[in-house]
Amino acid sequence: MAAIETRSLSKRFGSLHAVRDLDLTVESGEVFGFLGPNGAGKSTTINILLDFVRRSSGDVNVLGYDPERNPQAVRQRIGVLSEGTGFYPRDTARDHVAFAIEMERAGDDPDAVLERVGIADAADRAVGGFSKGMRKRLGLAIALVGDPEILVLDEPLGGLDPEGAQRLREIIRAERDRGAAVFFSSHIMDQVEAICDRVGILHDGELVAVDTVDRLRTSVAEPARFNLVFASVPEDVPAAVRAVDGVTDVTVAGETVRVTCRDPAVKSAVVARVDSLDATIRDIDTPGSSLERVFRSVTDDADGHVDG
Repeated sequence: MAAIETRSLSKRFGSLHAVRDLDLTVESGEVFGFLGPNGAGKSTTINILLDFVRRSSGDVNVLGYDPERNPQAVRQRIGVLSEGTGFYPRDTARDHVAFAIEMERAGDDPDAVLERVGIADAADRAVGGFSKGMRKRLGLAIALVGDPEILVLDEPLGGLDPEGAQRLREIIRAERDRGAAVFFSSHIMDQVEAICDRVGILHDGELVAVDTVDRLRTSVAEPARFNLVFASVPEDVPAAVRAVDGVTDVTVAGETVRVTCRDPAVKSAVVARVDSLDATIRDIDTPGSSLERVFRSVTDDADGHVDG
């Protein structure tokens, strides 16, 4: 079932065409990465889906509803982590989650939700003293209240430390396995390709590519090599990575585990395996490769098409 569907969606702000003829489908039970630099139109698209911004033309369907005609029906079914989440500085983390539960008329336990995102020990602290990463975790906790059918994550990795990024990946996998659609907007491409089932690349308001990560990388002859960086490589990690089907070589150099595999799609399986060991990955790096190169390739093609 399509959780999100747009057809010829456009949004203009005066002479600026922020989103142009966007045809997009996101299925329930998948993680969809919505990629592009700042200003590409990602946040505008999300705001249209939530009816925070009205479209100029085109059609939008979210879980069977047009968000302009039934905004409440859409918002009740979506959990949102926005890039600029605002909080009441004097209220505690528990206060914020309890309020979200009350508003959603959900049966969640505030402490359990805070435990899930890793800030249960700060439940009674005023949010005004939280770091950026802790605020991001609190925003994620609020988004998870009520088991939403769609989880919208707008630049969720900003401010998160490596342990927070690992926890986020685990939560995204769990939500996908529960059957939710996860719409993941980001410009951090190495992190995105480790978790997304499909990726759409937005450039100057236009969707210039959409496919699985491995097919996109194969389209520009991407080598199937990447690095996992740790503070110190745990003893059990190299053997666990070698055991993943499709991995052809694993070497350790200092704090880095270098992985070669037959298929780029194996990367997500490797990261999931390492996460399952509670080994904290400090960075995921694909030297001279990654979706960054794919992005440059498809956007250069798009610019050439426009100019021509």
